[in-house]
Amino acid sequence: MITRRQFTVALGTLAAAGFTGGLFRQPKAWAETLVTKTSAGYGPLISDPQGVLSLPEGFSYQVLSTLGELMSDGNSVPDRADGMGCLEIDDEHIALVRNHELQPKHLKEFGPGQPEPLKTSRAYDNNELGQALPGGTTTLVVNTKTGKKVKEYLSLTGTVRNCSGGVTPWGSWLTCEESVDKPSSTNQQYHGYVFEIPANANGLVDPKPLKALGRFNHEAVCVDPETGVVYLTEDRGDSLLYRLVPNEYGNLQAGGKLQALAVKGYPKFDTRNWQKQEMPVSSWVDCEWVDINNPDSPEDDLRKQGYEEGAALFARGEGVHWGQGEFYFCCTNGGNQKLGQVMRYQPSPYEGTPSEHDKPGRLQLFVESSDAQIFNFGDNLTVAPNGHLIVCEDQYTAVVDNHLRGVTPEGEVYPFAQLALQTELAGACFSPDGSTLFVNIYSPTQTLAITGPWKHLS
Repeated sequence: MITRRQFTVALGTLAAAGFTGGLFRQPKAWAETLVTKTSAGYGPLISDPQGVLSLPEGFSYQVLSTLGELMSDGNSVPDRADGMGCLEIDDEHIALVRNHELQPKHLKEFGPGQPEPLKTSRAYDNNELGQALPGGTTTLVVNTKTGKKVKEYLSLTGTVRNCSGGVTPWGSWLTCEESVDKPSSTNQQYHGYVFEIPANANGLVDPKPLKALGRFNHEAVCVDPETGVVYLTEDRGDSLLYRLVPNEYGNLQAGGKLQALAVKGYPKFDTRNWQKQEMPVSSWVDCEWVDINNPDSPEDDLRKQGYEEGAALFARGEGVHWGQGEFYFCCTNGGNQKLGQVMRYQPSPYEGTPSEHDKPGRLQLFVESSDAQIFNFGDNLTVAPNGHLIVCEDQYTAVVDNHLRGVTPEGEVYPFAQLALQTELAGACFSPDGSTLFVNIYSPTQTLAITGPWKHLS
């Protein structure tokens, strides 16, 4: 099993409701200048002689997949590799299901060496020429004994801007469209959905949108293994955090109730801290959930529906990962400096039932960046074997190269890896035994496997 998050519940002995009330009545509690805490982590990064990825001493990487390589199904490895999940197939094999954030305009960029865009009845959507839209997923099957790739193939095609997603407890990857495209001259279907890819799919799956999960600018998802409740982030400046309370555990096609998070007692609360520090670092607030009554709206208005009902605002919700009874998610440009935040949510023991009103779930601002050199635009995130967060940066400026950032249980940030290329790292995920970190270089696509002394911190 993937190592679960082992964070201590900060201020856990305080009654959340009482702490919240005192917090918001005393502005001086957060008037001091914010300084993001740091840690030495695994020590200094050593420059990569290959000019790709600098890592701490003792760590190394190997390349599993590269843009344009011929895959097992005769197609070429697509570009723009983004979110990715690692799923166990059997005792010797894992599946890496990898998103490709491609749009209709990228049809000619589906990989050098591919003679023409794909035409298949298994595509979710096509252009007017019958060519499958190039977004979707590829699956890499890796032998855990040898560390070698066994096969690689397209597992979903015909979608748009597959950004991130999340693994499920029942052995599948949920891939999300960061798009709300309507039928047009370049496509025939509505987009903005989540699709499910089983780990053991041996080729293209039947593309069935999970419409109960909503039609919006999706980013990522995580699933509570106990309840099957699905949590979803949205990549907008005025985004919401959503959940689906399913009708049936493990069967998302059976639908459920889609809702958005609100701060209890503070309708339309703004967690972004753009104008002022509304939410102090380490603070907890009690939560409730408001209904989204038209999840499959043809308009891009789910966040507007939720906000009118009192839902809280987040700054570009992105990567999300389930830990030990709680989950973490990035808000890419949240915070007073707009450099990024990491949020933490602890569900109610009665999550998704009427009893949660008496013991609600809680939200915490876990990290807020005060310096681009420390933490800059966190995106995808996962959990290391020691319980630290590993966060992929996604910033396309000359201010600082993109890193993988570690975050300790105390909220201290450190550099774990530095990318020498002007692109982003994405899709970080660990092997089931915790020995290998897999990560994508977005463009040109490369998928790397990183190994090293994960337990040996400086």
